[in-house]
Amino acid sequence: MAYEMFRSAPETKAAWAALPAAVRDAVAGCDAERLEVERSRVAPELRERITSPVYSVQERFASWERVVRRMEPGWASDDFYPISAYANDLDSRDSLGQLMNTQLAEAREGILGRLLSQLDERFVGATVPDPEHSLRAWVRPARVRPETELGVWWKRRPLRDPWD
Repeated sequence: MAYEMFRSAPETKAAWAALPAAVRDAVAGCDAERLEVERSRVAPELRERITSPVYSVQERFASWERVVRRMEPGWASDDFYPISAYANDLDSRDSLGQLMNTQLAEAREGILGRLLSQLDERFVGATVPDPEHSLRAWVRPARVRPETELGVWWKRRPLRDPWD
């Protein structure tokens, strides 16, 4: 069965269907750059087989939506979700912020900016402040940075741990 990118990400799916052509073009440019990065990390004989990036902009939005939905009350799933995946998802959220502030800056006021803001608000609603950084032993940013530079998602913990 083919991978369904929008599984459990209906808001991202709807946003993607409504993107203006200019934003689609900007996203395609980001994805082309990401594809080259991903291709550069594999053996030469495998490079041409990779035709789309694993970490496309679209996938990063869908992934963030799935994380938020997983944190919210009422989520019921038998999906395996290790705490290491949570750290990866927070890193992915960091990359969305970087994209929205640089290559997709014109999209910040549109559909993608609104979607990201709404997902972030829902994340805050499904988490609590974690001033003790109680998850930091398991959940650390991939790139070392001062605490003041970390997004709010690194400083909160879920109301209920989805990896139990």
